[in-house]
Amino acid sequence: MGKLIIFSAPSGSGKSTIINYLLKQNLNLAFSISATSRPPRGTEKNGVEYFFLTPEEFRQKIANGEFLEYEEVYTDRFYGTLKSQVEKQLSEGQNVIFDVDVVGGCNIKKFYGERALSVFIQPPSVEELRKRLNGRGTDSPEVIESRIAKAEFELSYADKFDVVIVNDQLEKAQAEALETICNFLKK
Repeated sequence: MGKLIIFSAPSGSGKSTIINYLLKQNLNLAFSISATSRPPRGTEKNGVEYFFLTPEEFRQKIANGEFLEYEEVYTDRFYGTLKSQVEKQLSEGQNVIFDVDVVGGCNIKKFYGERALSVFIQPPSVEELRKRLNGRGTDSPEVIESRIAKAEFELSYADKFDVVIVNDQLEKAQAEALETICNFLKK
């Protein structure tokens, strides 16, 4: 039976980079496949990148209590984690890795307790986060400011996680994440 590893972090903290590093480390990690109500993009396939549901199907599954966590990002645009999919992956012996917002991360941890390890990736500071987001060159100043405001809210959740890793130097943060996860998987 597999275990669960939950990652949450403000945008620009380096969470995706750290997760991608861990996925290459031979730890039998598999991404949790989320559900969404948005249509597939490009070559995306149902059950591979996402489970694609209509907004009505998504609402029905919410009503039935089938999600560990979900969020309506904006009207009729949902993302969430289906309990049945996670259970399927765990029963296949996979260690399931989640990349979720702080509220979703807390919900998954609450549901699975000791079988789950929750990890919060923290930027060295809000200023550094602003610098990274500006450095990406992908967002307008307004979008960056709204991401900073969201980050400040998300940082207030750090103490609700089992482990906080400060990503001030990527290699150090990756090594710390690897050691933390190896220790958890050995338990």
